[in-house]
Amino acid sequence: MRILISAGEASGDLYAARLVEAIRARHPDAEFLGCAGPRMQAAGVRAVVDARSLNVVGIVEVLSHLPRIWREFRKLIATARAQPPRLAILTDSPDFHLPLARRLRRLGVPVVYLVAPQVWAWRSNRILAMRRDIDRLLCIFPFERQFFEKRGIHTTYIGHPLAEIINSHCYQSLTDLGFVFSNPRPILALLPGSRPGEVSRHLPILIEAVAAIRRTHPITPVLALPDGFVFSPTLPERIRAESIQLIVGRTWDVLAQSELALAASGTVTIEAALLGIPMVTFYRVNALTWILGRRLVRAPFLTMVNLVAGRQIVPELIQREMTPERIAAEARPLLQDSSLRAAMRAGLAEVSQRLKAGRDPMEVAAECIEEVMQ
Repeated sequence: MRILISAGEASGDLYAARLVEAIRARHPDAEFLGCAGPRMQAAGVRAVVDARSLNVVGIVEVLSHLPRIWREFRKLIATARAQPPRLAILTDSPDFHLPLARRLRRLGVPVVYLVAPQVWAWRSNRILAMRRDIDRLLCIFPFERQFFEKRGIHTTYIGHPLAEIINSHCYQSLTDLGFVFSNPRPILALLPGSRPGEVSRHLPILIEAVAAIRRTHPITPVLALPDGFVFSPTLPERIRAESIQLIVGRTWDVLAQSELALAASGTVTIEAALLGIPMVTFYRVNALTWILGRRLVRAPFLTMVNLVAGRQIVPELIQREMTPERIAAEARPLLQDSSLRAAMRAGLAEVSQRLKAGRDPMEVAAECIEEVMQ
């Protein structure tokens, strides 16, 4: 049984790898191939395309990468023609995967889509393509099932994969992992994003914010980046010059031991919420991307934690609001006042509870996939 599976970024790579394991437990003879990151490859997925080649975000930012992305897209289609899969599982990354779903449907390949495109927030014109090209949508946020079912898309809420994964993770202290800290001051986690473009936009502002916070609060800033991150030549040197500890591949361990996180809006805010870590969130894109994209956004919040809660639990500093001074101004009260941190943790606990469906999400997803194959 051959299954084409594709993910385009770090979180999708994690979820898809877990799903591969769940399916293989039911079907040991299953063969997986497609667009795979390091976790999927470790789970035995044959990488026709390396997912890291698609790791770009932003309307304008993606333009220079289009020729390469188009080549990878055509490579997947050619593989599906030459080695027809029984099913395709496409994970997140809708700009890449919705057109891929269309081509796969033309080849007669059933499509299961894991992690729903956020059409409830923006680009609602995608709904028609989703209804036409997706056999089953597996959503990870509780409010999504009703939204998509009302629009004629066969949808199953499986729960958020991270709720299960983070609970089962074996955490280690950073000192046990060999990292040396010169003092026991509270750890301030710096989480600028997983993509090189995000880090290049966010990190200089975070470094200045750290300097501003240090003027009033003793902290140990720790920059956490994902495994496989490609560093610019000057990045490690600049981090050391600012006395910031750099840790790669241990984001959850860093978060679990932090007093506060400065986090780019994205999956890491859900990770922090599940761990109960207070945070200040932010995000910046190219100015033209912001001008073009902002008109399409309908959501009241841009940070998923606040969207799940239905109210603002964590501060959001988006685009021009993301300045060193604003970040420091939001961080200082949380570092100083334990009651403020406790109130935010209570809100984060509500979010965490809403993200749990009562079963392992990947087991539910594997059952849905079997239904589609039958």
